[in-house]
Amino acid sequence: MRTERKLTRRLDRVFARLDREPERPAHIDVPRMSRHRAVLFSSTLAFYLAIVWAVITTSWLVRLDWQVMFFRPYQQWPGIHAFLDYYVVLGQRGPTAVMVAAWLGWRSWRQHTVRPLLTLAASLLLLNITVGAAKLGMGRLGPHYATVIGSNEMGLGGDIFPSGHTANAVVTWGILAYLASTARARRWLSALSAITSLGVGLTTVYLGTHWLSDVLLGWAAGLLILLALPWFEPLISRAENALFALRDRLRARWRRTAPAPAAPLAPVALQPLAKAAAEPAVPAREPVTPARGSRPPIHLAPGPHTARSERTPVTPAGSRRPPHADRLPRGASQAARP
Repeated sequence: MRTERKLTRRLDRVFARLDREPERPAHIDVPRMSRHRAVLFSSTLAFYLAIVWAVITTSWLVRLDWQVMFFRPYQQWPGIHAFLDYYVVLGQRGPTAVMVAAWLGWRSWRQHTVRPLLTLAASLLLLNITVGAAKLGMGRLGPHYATVIGSNEMGLGGDIFPSGHTANAVVTWGILAYLASTARARRWLSALSAITSLGVGLTTVYLGTHWLSDVLLGWAAGLLILLALPWFEPLISRAENALFALRDRLRARWRRTAPAPAAPLAPVALQPLAKAAAEPAVPAREPVTPARGSRPPIHLAPGPHTARSERTPVTPAGSRRPPHADRLPRGASQAARP
């Protein structure tokens, strides 16, 4: 029973976290450039410059690069080659950006803010600018295209120094730890992103696509971007406010231009079909025009009217006149008179 109750409570907590919060949480803290972070940034920058200087001067680090390349790790452990071909995808910019953006998009919807997506966009923009500029500026060739054994292969038109896969893994997975809302989640996500980026960097060395120094510089480049993000937080905040203001203006404009809802029609009393079929349709009467010469009204003489039986019978000649003794019927001659 206790185990079932604990499981039920944990499930309730999980489903409660999936629901959207009524408003933006007030406890979300924005990282600032603290003294500890500034010291880490300075140390990482010094390490970055030291790696570049060691490669440019063809020091012991370049000799180590060649030794690892001649060791050919992909031939030493061929059984894990197929797995590492898929694992290295965790360092490619396209797939990882889509996965992380989907997660941060859900967080943005849940917390009524676009800061997570804007932070991801700012970090990827910094990654493209800094790492891309370093790649093109130093122009180092990779192990598969090396020309002189023992040389640093710098300035020959390559684009592998620093390692883009490694730097992208550090930034893309490290941004989850950077945006974590609790200290415990930040610690766990930091360890997970460090292990993932370390594995991606060593995988590129195993496959022979990067020198070991490329991976070291890629780790430093990605970490520098994560440590420098607090300096860009004010810009991210202004961009978020501008987006919300634009959204409010578009909503107000749409409400002004939206057509007014139509007035509801008055209810119409419908006649039942049986009753309508039983009642014949009355044709519309046309107006009758009066005759040209209208006759005056005929007024009957007052007095009582005789019934049909009381009237004078019709004679054979077809007349109702009463007979007179002094009158002869029609057709009789005058000689017949007395």
